[in-house]
Amino acid sequence: MSRRERQGAILRLVREREIATQAELVEALREAGVDVVQTTISRDVAELGLVKVRGASGRLVYAQPGTAPNRDRLRELAASLRRWALDFEASGNICVVSTPEGYAEALAKEIDTAGHPDVLATLAGKDTILVVAREGVTGAQVRDNLRAQLLEGAA
Repeated sequence: MSRRERQGAILRLVREREIATQAELVEALREAGVDVVQTTISRDVAELGLVKVRGASGRLVYAQPGTAPNRDRLRELAASLRRWALDFEASGNICVVSTPEGYAEALAKEIDTAGHPDVLATLAGKDTILVVAREGVTGAQVRDNLRAQLLEGAA
């Protein structure tokens, strides 16, 4: 496995699981079929610029720079939806979000950053965002979930 592939695996693992130590990271990589030593992981952690954040369990865990715990990201998404979302429509596996002109890109970035489990990707224009749902999720479900986020944030 190349350095790039290994570092990609590390990034996936720290997004998906709470990993607090380099030893835990080595073990998680081995479980994923990647045989590494701790010194290699130490270099990778430094090169990737991983930081420690407080996880849901309360432990300090590795994360990519600039990432917040999921609950904080979803709270930020709710605030962004209140600021910029005007309307939601659904079709098939797509949800279309309307924004004031010039705000679609910023809201799409917030949706992407939130790491919502139902969202595969976003594509933003000037005032419209296409939100693509993951396999098995409908655009209507994404629409309803984003509306619920908007309403939760308003309470």
